[in-house]
Amino acid sequence: MPSSPPKLTADSHVHFLTGRLAEAAVSEEANRIAKKFGCEHSVGVVPITVAALITPKWLSRHWEIPDHATHVILPGFLEDNLDAAGDLAAPLLGLIKQTSAEVLCGPKDCRDLHAWMTGRQEAVDLSAHSIEIIAEINHAPRLSIDEVVRIANQLRGQGADRIDVGCDPSRRCQTIGNYVSALIDAGHTISIDTFDGEEAGDAIRAGATLVLSVNGSNREAARYWGCEVVAIPDVPDDLSSLDETIEFLTQHNIPFRVDPILEPIGSGFTESLLRYAEVRRRYPDIEMMMGIGNLTELTDVDSAGVNFLLLGICQELSIRSVLTTQVINWAKSSVAECDIARRLVHHAVSRGVPPKRLSDQLVTLRDPKLRPHSEAALEALADGVKDNNYRLIAQNDTIHLISAGLHLTGKDPFDLFAELMQQPQSDNVDASHAFYLGYEMAKAHIALTLSKQYEQDQALHWGHLTMEEDSHRIKRTSRHARSPQSPNDPTNSE
Repeated sequence: MPSSPPKLTADSHVHFLTGRLAEAAVSEEANRIAKKFGCEHSVGVVPITVAALITPKWLSRHWEIPDHATHVILPGFLEDNLDAAGDLAAPLLGLIKQTSAEVLCGPKDCRDLHAWMTGRQEAVDLSAHSIEIIAEINHAPRLSIDEVVRIANQLRGQGADRIDVGCDPSRRCQTIGNYVSALIDAGHTISIDTFDGEEAGDAIRAGATLVLSVNGSNREAARYWGCEVVAIPDVPDDLSSLDETIEFLTQHNIPFRVDPILEPIGSGFTESLLRYAEVRRRYPDIEMMMGIGNLTELTDVDSAGVNFLLLGICQELSIRSVLTTQVINWAKSSVAECDIARRLVHHAVSRGVPPKRLSDQLVTLRDPKLRPHSEAALEALADGVKDNNYRLIAQNDTIHLISAGLHLTGKDPFDLFAELMQQPQSDNVDASHAFYLGYEMAKAHIALTLSKQYEQDQALHWGHLTMEEDSHRIKRTSRHARSPQSPNDPTNSE
């Protein structure tokens, strides 16, 4: 069944199908859609509490579609069920074939209907990128070879294209070749981070293809390595020394890329950025690299935004490789962040558009957009619940706890739970139910604190760091016939 939105005209009549509790929210979205396209619409409410629980077999017994409907929009959760249900979906699929209307599964959250129908949720192809990620393993010789290979494999899985073996500047590693060989055998592309000529030579003979770094102190040794090097200034603010190293490497046909050295904030950060721009002006076609760890590792701030901004600068200056580390805790996902960022900035710069509404993977602390229930929808939900299951909604600095004949509100989960325990229906809250409600109210409180969207029984969204969680449904038992459950419990169906 198609998942892309339909093409609506003024002659269209869109019929939205939903469950009882979502009627008000779907009606609001349907009105907005009809106003946008100038078309007719209707909302069909099937006899089920939660639309997410509709199965193909169940819906085939409650299939009532207006004859004049040109489009039918089913709840988004049905799309997965139709694909997986096999023979159980046959009756519904047969009914769909018999109707003249175009039948589609919409988004899983009815509050996304307007955005989906207007095409604002179209996926953007972010597969292309043009920046190489070099991930450094700091002080690699202090670790075992197996540990270095394990870390390298993790970094590759996070998006690294090349592993940089960071050597110990205080002592030469006599077995550096063994480290490089093991990494090569594991399928990695390797650079060696050392100023020691012999150490670099051992690594190159073992398969390293890039040396970080050379300047006036060690560039002579590069004549005998036969591999690419990274040229840097003798001191960060001395571009004339960088010019001399570039000239030396060019004369001796040594392949190289240039890193003018990024300085931390407080040590000339802005001036160092200007040096990158100046080097690009002087050498329009030269390959360049930016070591970004000096900013991410030395700044008390979450690294995602910093990495994104630096890769945006790299993209605009045609700096086609970055060296990153993820040692400090707030930067421990830097490689993955750079992998996401390089795709976003490539898309933005190549198309001349802002990197907005492309992906929410780097929006980790807060959420891109909140989808609060309207007051009318909230009231309809509270009035419509006829069972003893507890629903939790968090919006506008308030947690709502709703059950049959009960609508409690509060800002503090402890106070809210204490108030619940004073209610007559609280006799169905045993230890496991209390734990469930406490867990969900903790998530709700976090969402309110950070301005995130809370959805009961779903993981909070942390961008690329999101860890999906199983639905912690509490099943009915003969002992607790009135036990509170997740609103997604299938026993709520009728």
